[in-house]
Amino acid sequence: MDSLIERALAADIADSVDAVTAAGLAEVGRQADVIVGAGPLPGTPEWVAEEGTEIPATRQLAWQLTSVRLQLAAGLDCSDTIVVLRAGGVTWSLIARAAGITRQAAHERWGGRVRDVLDRYGDGMPDSVADDEPPTG
Repeated sequence: MDSLIERALAADIADSVDAVTAAGLAEVGRQADVIVGAGPLPGTPEWVAEEGTEIPATRQLAWQLTSVRLQLAAGLDCSDTIVVLRAGGVTWSLIARAAGITRQAAHERWGGRVRDVLDRYGDGMPDSVADDEPPTG
């Protein structure tokens, strides 16, 4: 029995953690589809009716915001989703609402990761990123 305990405490779990995280993120996507809806299939009359409207973009934004909420509630890292949201022009205020925190807290929590990815050379953020960074200094 002691060998089982030792195995449980000493085993390299990195691959298992990756598998659990991947499964959790896949389930987040499925649950976001349940909550927001996946939208119509390409080529269907419903899809054609939405072409040229804001509905697909709004649905995608709602899906991503739902994903942030689910990831946070499940204890998963949502920083990649935050980067995608910021790259798409979403404000810190809206991200903060999804996270249930203040705008400043959202910026403090994820601003560094967003900068590391979207401004990795220090040349400035892409034009698509909302111009709502809190003042520094």
